[in-house]
Amino acid sequence: MANRLTGRTVALTGPRKAGDMVKIVEKMGGTALIRPAQGTVFLDDSKVRSDLADWIAKPPAWTILTTGMGLDALFGIAAEMGMEAEYLEMLRNSSIAARGYKTVNALRKRGLTPLVRDDDGSTSGLIRGLEEFGFQAKDTVLQLHGDPAPRLEAWLLEQGTEVRKVLPYQHIPPEPEQLEQLLRDILEHRIDAAAFTSAPQVRNLAEHARSQGKLDELVRAFQGPVVASAVGKITAQALLEEGITRVVYPSEDERMGSMLVELARYFQTADNENPIK
Repeated sequence: MANRLTGRTVALTGPRKAGDMVKIVEKMGGTALIRPAQGTVFLDDSKVRSDLADWIAKPPAWTILTTGMGLDALFGIAAEMGMEAEYLEMLRNSSIAARGYKTVNALRKRGLTPLVRDDDGSTSGLIRGLEEFGFQAKDTVLQLHGDPAPRLEAWLLEQGTEVRKVLPYQHIPPEPEQLEQLLRDILEHRIDAAAFTSAPQVRNLAEHARSQGKLDELVRAFQGPVVASAVGKITAQALLEEGITRVVYPSEDERMGSMLVELARYFQTADNENPIK
């Protein structure tokens, strides 16, 4: 049967909606192991309120938004502060760049359209869009979502713009024991695939492996037999940056269910090409 995970064991590294993903894997005939590679996400409310008030009081020439969820969170905080109208008006008067279709959708539902957006859902694509636009700005506010964007920040500073960062959420690393369990599962080939739903999960695992002197071993395991699966382009890029070149991910619909369907399709193709004799 098409798109099945029968006989496959998949490690789920994301803490959000892990229960839903387990049900999908089991419905597709596979076995799911919950192996968090990302800790709790928390909102540093006082810091965000201060940053948001500063953002509204001193509107930047450019606003760069990287996640729709982060933008929704900021509008929620602005509403709690009684400043939602001021925040919306400030954004209307700012040049906006957006990464990812979810960010564009979050803007659209508020009647906002970005001047610049990525061409492929990635930070590299966003930089290409800004370059083509001829980006010039005295100051820029960069909205992140719990994860730094060093390449984008470095590029902005190279353009001579002052960068103010706003992080509505921050990621807390998981316990080392959790990362060690996931690492062992991969290195000892106890699983057929590891499914990553965010770039921080990839970086946390890679950093743990690096601290143990096992990063090269991890990369080799992902070259075969364990498959690295990503929810979308940004997460896939994080895997590629760690040297993991065999990455299975959906090219269009960046959702957890689509990732698992794509993974099942990959296994089916591999089984057809290498039938058991």
